[in-house]
Amino acid sequence: MRVSEVWKQAGIGLAKSAAWDTNINLPNFLTVSRILLIPVFVVLFVTPTPARSVAAAVVFVVAAVTDMLDGYLARRRSQITKLGRLLDPIADKLLVLSALILLVQCDRVSALVTILIIAREVAVTGIRAIAATEGMILSAELTGKYKMALQVVAVVFLVLEDTAFAQFGNLHVAGTVTLYVSLVLGYVSGAKYLLNFWRQVTLKEL
Repeated sequence: MRVSEVWKQAGIGLAKSAAWDTNINLPNFLTVSRILLIPVFVVLFVTPTPARSVAAAVVFVVAAVTDMLDGYLARRRSQITKLGRLLDPIADKLLVLSALILLVQCDRVSALVTILIIAREVAVTGIRAIAATEGMILSAELTGKYKMALQVVAVVFLVLEDTAFAQFGNLHVAGTVTLYVSLVLGYVSGAKYLLNFWRQVTLKEL
């Protein structure tokens, strides 16, 4: 092997090592922990009882809090990585959609509403994936962040509706209304993603 090839291989090895070290940070750890909490939530809520529902709600809230923390810490520490950008939205979608599917199974959420939410997520994910391949940047919509926050609140209300927390009000109605509002905001933010994507496609004359 030539000396130049040896140095080239060494450089590639160092680059891979540096990339690995960059991905090992607190924000990415929080994102991965959120993904690992999803099966815990599912196991607790797949056969809900009042006690298991409370435990499932606690796990869901903890997972949702990591969603807020990982983005904040990544920006504050300048630790935004490609791995984090990939895993963060995946973790969010898996968390909420897993909860909604289980809530449909418990007859607490309409299957149609869940299908509409899933369709929106798939469409936006597809648009962002196409944009990424063309070097376009579609920044997260503020409306989309409100949508996610409302979905979390709705899921918590609906998970807790058969527990002692129900004495504080009709959690089913509160959760359902909140979920409907989040559905509207989700489609509004989806339309904004599509409009932003179309503008960039037009500018690039693709």
